[in-house]
This record gives sequence, C-alpha cells and structure tokens, in this order.
Amino acid sequence: MLKGNNIYLRFFEESDTEELLALELRNKDFFKKYNTTKKDSFYTLDGQLQRIQRTTEMRENDQFYLFGIFLKETDKLIGVVMLSEVGRGPFQNCWLGYYLDQSHNGKGYMTEAVRIIVDYAFAELNLHRIDAGVMPHNVGSIRLLEKNGFHKEGIAKKNVLINGVWEDHQTMAIINENWRWEE
Repeated sequence: MLKGNNIYLRFFEESDTEELLALELRNKDFFKKYNTTKKDSFYTLDGQLQRIQRTTEMRENDQFYLFGIFLKETDKLIGVVMLSEVGRGPFQNCWLGYYLDQSHNGKGYMTEAVRIIVDYAFAELNLHRIDAGVMPHNVGSIRLLEKNGFHKEGIAKKNVLINGVWEDHQTMAIINENWRWEE
C-alpha cells in the first residue's frame, strides 16, 4: 500500500471486482470522452475480474502496475492509476495512465495519486523515465502533470483511437534524475 495525505494506492484484489465495476459503470459516459472504446464484456463482473487477474500476472512479470485510488477516510475506490508498457534494458521507462470518478475531480486527489505513483516508479521500480499522453484540449490533465514535474515534449498526431476518431496527444514526460544502474 502506498499512502498519501488524503488517499492511498494499492493493487487490486479479486475482492475489488464489484467496486471496480461500479466505478466503471458510474463513469462510463464521462470516461468515454478520454478513453478508448471498451467492449460490452468490459462492463461485467467477469470482465473486471479478468482485468484484475490479467494485470496481476502482468505485474508479476514487471510489465504493468494497476493501482486503485482509495479515500483514506472511507476506503472508497475513487479512481485508477497505472504504469503500463514497462520497458527495461536500455529503456527503463513506462507510460502513465489515470482516471478519477467524476464526482471527485477538482479536489487534488489525482495530483496526489500521480505524485505517489511517480515516487513509486522511481524509488521502487528504478525507472528512468515516465511518459504520459494527453489530448491537447484536456488542459486540467496537462496542468496536473505539470504540477507533478512533467514537461511537454510534442504532439503525437492521430495517436490514439477514441470513440472512432484518431486523437492527437500531447506527449509529456518526467525523468528520474536519481536513476541508478543496477546489474
């Protein structure tokens, strides 16, 4: 468990399946503005259980780290943050992804979650770099990343298929200045 002031992050367990499905269903229309299209099976208990099982296996293989974002005072699941496409060897990098229940936006929880996950990626996983892609019109997400030390690197044209449209993404990154070579 990774603790912050108002939230904590932890890996999903099979017992989180119902709560994760509820988060996805409650925010389906909101998330769809920024996320890839999901199959109907994603929005089922079995779909979420398979997601948790698959990402647990990927974590054990140092490929993907999926965390739930929980409120400290209530233990309620309010979002998801992930490190995906972990590359080792000469890369030592990954991609950051995140989303938060619409009713909890604007309260600083995601800023805190990103700060915690960046610390984890650099201190525990010893990654050198974290990349993030954000649609240029999502200024709130860009500001959130900048508050956490990410810098803009350029626009990836027609980068991700979202709701049937190839969307541009602002590429942002943060570098671990304390990265250490481990053999």
